[in-house]
Amino acid sequence: MKKSLLALAAVCALTSGAALAQSTPSEGPFMVRVRAVNLDSANKDGTGLGLSVNDKLIPELDVSYFFTPNIAAELILTYPQKHKLRADGLGQIGSLKHLPPTLLLQYHFTNFSGFKPYVGAGVNYTRFSSVRFDPAVQAALQPSIDKNSWGGALQLGVDIPLSKNMYLNLDVKKVFIGTDVHSAGAKVGKFKVDPLLAGVGLGWRF
Repeated sequence: MKKSLLALAAVCALTSGAALAQSTPSEGPFMVRVRAVNLDSANKDGTGLGLSVNDKLIPELDVSYFFTPNIAAELILTYPQKHKLRADGLGQIGSLKHLPPTLLLQYHFTNFSGFKPYVGAGVNYTRFSSVRFDPAVQAALQPSIDKNSWGGALQLGVDIPLSKNMYLNLDVKKVFIGTDVHSAGAKVGKFKVDPLLAGVGLGWRF
């Protein structure tokens, strides 16, 4: 899926004549991007159960504010995403939703002709909800998870001009998301989703 997203982005860039050699026209401080993002979970499980959640393609919306031509803050949003929860040898044992807004501080490089790379770092807050376990698993283990997760986030991306104030965007983020897992009220380990998010989309500066 990530290869498909990158291939699509390359085609868009080539067919649009995106690498504009002239200087960028005057732009406002706001930028809005929409992306299609492939969520690839690391699934690091410390419970011994081999827990994992499925990968999926998700929509993403972000709003950026440029304090200077180089420094911006970006808020990344989506709607609650549903995942299947699996365990080794048992298959699907339940499901959950997660809502992962992320706030990043970015540095944009402005000394390149025709494209604008950037790097970012910040914090992610994830809220787990609608946690459901198979009735047999619930009866045997009485499982539960912590509903809140705080973690860091790292970002690398590029904006490629397509036309006045419109950009093709390629973006990769590593977000650190995890939760403590409990059985009958006792902690049995930590499950880390820690997804890699590879996205392609469009941005508008105003």
